[in-house]
Amino acid sequence: MLRINYLHGLAANFRNWNRPLNFLHSLHQNKRRTPPTKHKFTKALKNPMKPFDVEPKVYMRDTISNIYKILKYSTWESAETQLKQLPIRWDSFTVNQVLKTHPPMEKAWLFFNWVGKVKSFKHDQFTYTTMLDIFGEAGRVSSMKYLFQQMQEKGLKIDAVTYTSILHWLSKSEDVDGAVETWEEMRGKGCFPTVVSYTAYMKVLFDNQRVKEGTAVYKEMLQSGISPNCHTYTVLMEYLFGAGKYEEALEIFSKMQEARVKPDKAACNILVEKCCKAGETWPIIQILQYMKENHLVLRYPIFLLALETLKAAGERDALLRQVHPHISVECIDNERVVEYKRNDFEDPSSLGRGLVWVLLKKLNLQAVDSLLTELMDKNIKLDSELMSSIVHVNCGHCRVGGALLAFKYSVKTGIKLERTAYLALIGCLIRSNRFTDIVEIVVEMTSTGHSLGVYLASLLIYRLGCARRPTCAAKIFDSLPDDQKCVATYTALVGVYFAAGTADKGLKIYKAMRKKGIYPSLGTYCVLVAGLEKLGRVSNAETYRKEKKSLQKDAYFRESIPMEEKICDLLFARDVVS
Repeated sequence: MLRINYLHGLAANFRNWNRPLNFLHSLHQNKRRTPPTKHKFTKALKNPMKPFDVEPKVYMRDTISNIYKILKYSTWESAETQLKQLPIRWDSFTVNQVLKTHPPMEKAWLFFNWVGKVKSFKHDQFTYTTMLDIFGEAGRVSSMKYLFQQMQEKGLKIDAVTYTSILHWLSKSEDVDGAVETWEEMRGKGCFPTVVSYTAYMKVLFDNQRVKEGTAVYKEMLQSGISPNCHTYTVLMEYLFGAGKYEEALEIFSKMQEARVKPDKAACNILVEKCCKAGETWPIIQILQYMKENHLVLRYPIFLLALETLKAAGERDALLRQVHPHISVECIDNERVVEYKRNDFEDPSSLGRGLVWVLLKKLNLQAVDSLLTELMDKNIKLDSELMSSIVHVNCGHCRVGGALLAFKYSVKTGIKLERTAYLALIGCLIRSNRFTDIVEIVVEMTSTGHSLGVYLASLLIYRLGCARRPTCAAKIFDSLPDDQKCVATYTALVGVYFAAGTADKGLKIYKAMRKKGIYPSLGTYCVLVAGLEKLGRVSNAETYRKEKKSLQKDAYFRESIPMEEKICDLLFARDVVS
């Protein structure tokens, strides 16, 4: 009955709109007019009201962006001062959003610890998980595990998001067993996985050829009532394409559309790349047809890869052109002539630079290595930007040999790399346990005028100590400028010798520090006490424990703490000797 009345009302309105134009004119004629006022104000107000000064509204996104710029472009000393002056209330959401902007890792960690000491603020599962994710992405697995341990000790809620992040980064660091243990721990704690958790774990298993386990996890997800999303289907198809089961993969490709889950741009790019590497063109044609119907495009490197694959197989590229009308295929062969336009075509360095850029963009890194070797033999010099890019790309693909070749080329030809290139190479060597090469990198980096900084230098020395490489750690300490030989780096070196089991050398370094007038911090005493106790020097440890307590009492009366001491306490104010 209500529906009928509603339809009648629509019909009545429709009849009104269909009346002749005279009806509309009558509406204007019958409009009530306001009679003119007889009295007019002839004098202005004596004190006219002034408009209020309204302050412009500050949006949260602008605040987060401002904090990110402070952390990225300022030293920590300056950043800390600016953060204290900000008129904002620190809460979990704000801190989490700042961390998600991904400021430099060391700044993010310093900010994380600084804001944790602000009154009325406490870190929760969200801020811990985001910081944990930053460490994982940077390959700092030990730091990630330390944060996770802190979450457990503080009794914070650990949900599927945290577990998923941990198992993902463990698998990225090739610790598959650790990822499996994390999954089992999550299930043992009664934490129910989400579709993201299932998908991430399936990818870990399929990527490491644990097909039966991955299939069982997929079936378990379906039985639990969780529907696969686009990324889940992509993981399945990626494995099937890699295993050469193209028909099964394309069957999933069509069935997921029947289930109203459309493959997205990322999925299509991944699948086309897999097919190109296998040299199979007929699956590419079907995926391109879907992309044409749904207005999706390939990323430019994948587009070039698909174009080369089709040409190598003798297939027409008409469909590829239709999907990518914005790319002129005819100009691809000549794009480098436009992009790397040279004044002198006979200049061998310019020609070599253009060729290296082409190969680097296509990720043909073996060809880049061969070309660099040839250029190095001919003593042809390239520029710093290009060589730094080669180091970054090789490190991003875990090609330590290619990165070191670019470094040696830069040393031989006198090229000064960017600071970030040196740091990327050092990080890559640490993850590959090639510690002897790190000393050469740091010495060269220092000689070119770049600085590790107190924080990174202390971390590097400490990391070499964990690897039982005291000689390398001592060389790096000696290469530091005098202003960076402070309490933090000295403490790191003391910890190195304690970790190597040589307490006397550790105490010798500590005494040398004191002779230079450098006072120990809380972190220094923590290293001394823990190291001496571990090596059975209990009486010495007790002496330093008393000094530590005395320092803690005096800390309440100190107005300010130098930055070197803050860094030292941040890194070593716990038992770090392993």
